[in-house]
Amino acid sequence: MKTKLLAVSLIFSLIVAVLFNEGTTSADTIGVYNAEQSYAMAGDAIFYLRVLKNDGTASSTGTGIILSPGGTAATAYHVVKGGQRFEGVMADGTVISPIKVTRFDELKDVAVLELPSPAAMKQKGNAYHYLPLRKDKLKHGEAVYALGYPLKNTAIITEGIVNTPAADINGRSRILTSAQIASGMSGGPLLDSHGELAGIISGSLRTMNNIHLVVNMEDLRSLLPASFQ
Repeated sequence: MKTKLLAVSLIFSLIVAVLFNEGTTSADTIGVYNAEQSYAMAGDAIFYLRVLKNDGTASSTGTGIILSPGGTAATAYHVVKGGQRFEGVMADGTVISPIKVTRFDELKDVAVLELPSPAAMKQKGNAYHYLPLRKDKLKHGEAVYALGYPLKNTAIITEGIVNTPAADINGRSRILTSAQIASGMSGGPLLDSHGELAGIISGSLRTMNNIHLVVNMEDLRSLLPASFQ
């Protein structure tokens, strides 16, 4: 009898251990995504950004990133600098207008935008698709993806690594990445392999071939409302 009870007890303990480990794994494991999966998740959370003069002609273009379901967004400041009006074009062709610049810092090269309400833009579920913000700092060698609009109707994704998470460039700390950047991608997102926003595309280095500049999350968060902190 004691042997049977011991066997039953051991079996029960094994079942509990397996169930506990499965629960822990599912709760603690963070998904790792390839380029195809990353684009599928992020493509609807970025937009082609047109910077317009008073006469309605475009003075510059770039990419914007949606950060909340309500329409808080961001881009690189140099994209919107000197603009009079701003509008976005989503992946499905929806024109988002008017877009307001609510805060900016020229040295950090960050601008925070406010889109019209998702209901006014007839967004599904009265909410915009958005990118979650990464909390941890990037590390050397991490896989990353850059997204943006070099052309109005053509969003692209490139793949690379973090060359360094912190380089002193003209008195500002910048992420350096080998993910390729084309004109028009400025203001777009640098994603980590978990689908989180890890930085904002800022530009390229003339002194280093195929190494590109990205604004870090600390500089972005410094301009965001308290709800993002």
